[in-house]
Amino acid sequence: MYVGLISDTHGVFSDGFRSFFEPVDVIWHAGDFGGGLSFVDSIREFKPLVGVAGNCDGQDIRLEYPQYQYLEVQGKKILLTHIGGSPGHYDVRAYALIDRYKPDVFICGHSHILKVMSDRQNNLLYVNPGAAGLQGWQVVRTALRFKIEAGELKEMEVFELPRQ
Repeated sequence: MYVGLISDTHGVFSDGFRSFFEPVDVIWHAGDFGGGLSFVDSIREFKPLVGVAGNCDGQDIRLEYPQYQYLEVQGKKILLTHIGGSPGHYDVRAYALIDRYKPDVFICGHSHILKVMSDRQNNLLYVNPGAAGLQGWQVVRTALRFKIEAGELKEMEVFELPRQ
């Protein structure tokens, strides 16, 4: 499976991200879609979409998307939520989910900081794709894409767009 990973769009899904995600099979969104369900629909019309609601999302999105998703893909256990913190500093709710599901990969958004790192204490790969939208303080807008094949996550690529 070829996955595009994005977060914190806040109602903006620029053409550069569309081009970057053109070859992927599915887009995973780690919350703060923004723009309401019509915006979400514009992404869903482009590619199949799996997502979670973020703290800035309205009730319409919260009714459609849960606070977290647990997925098993090609032998990998994936946990996706919006507010997660980071290794050694996890949000208390995120840590409870990590403890419960024991994922191989923990994905979150919220911080607007692109970070991919090994969490040896919890035996997982921590992934935050940063922010793709214009809201927030980030200078560079980011997203990731990667493949999951036979239990392996591989060929991770970063996409950057300047904030304009």
